[in-house]
Amino acid sequence: MADEHAAPGGAAAVDRAVCLLAAFRVGDRALGVAELAGRTRLYKSTVLRLMASLEHGRLVHRQADGRWALGPEVARLAAIHAATFSLEEVVLPVMRELVRRTQESAALHVRQGEQRLCLLRVDSPQLLRDHIRAGDLLPLNRGAGGRVLMAYAGARGRLYDQVRRDGFISLAGDRVPGLAGVSAPVWNGAGELVGALTLTAPAPRLQPSHVGALRQAAGEMTRRLGGPATR
Repeated sequence: MADEHAAPGGAAAVDRAVCLLAAFRVGDRALGVAELAGRTRLYKSTVLRLMASLEHGRLVHRQADGRWALGPEVARLAAIHAATFSLEEVVLPVMRELVRRTQESAALHVRQGEQRLCLLRVDSPQLLRDHIRAGDLLPLNRGAGGRVLMAYAGARGRLYDQVRRDGFISLAGDRVPGLAGVSAPVWNGAGELVGALTLTAPAPRLQPSHVGALRQAAGEMTRRLGGPATR
């Protein structure tokens, strides 16, 4: 897999070592050589050589049973990342590109009690648009963004089953008559829901292509936050 997605101008050995680290998933305590080879499509001999180097750098450590677990250096780097991480710096560029592509408004919503908070917002350049601002509270049970947040909090019903099955929802007039929205979840590397990325527009302006653009942007945010490429 590392060879198929090699960094342009990079080093193949580094790509393969990174691929081995990426093979660890949520819930994995340790992995054997066969599991690592299967997930990365690397030869077992290559896995052993690279894991020896990663162990030297304390990025992994070998247990008594011969399996490999992530090492203390990963925890140290994670702590540095957490202390310096800015969600805004990661997701706003993606939101701006989404607005540029669609010419409609984008927002990231998060749950706050029994409401949803518009955490980040990029306005459409068009004069006719909804005028929600970052910091505004909206109903949790109305609008595409709220429906996504409720779906992944375990809400029951056909609509929420549809969100979980399709990975997005497109609605018109659910919160405000004449206003349409499409929303998809954004995940982090721990498999936690970060929020709902939502594109809103006057209903006649929402195009089928906007759904694809929104889902692609949510996937890119998830990737940047360390989550899976698809979910």
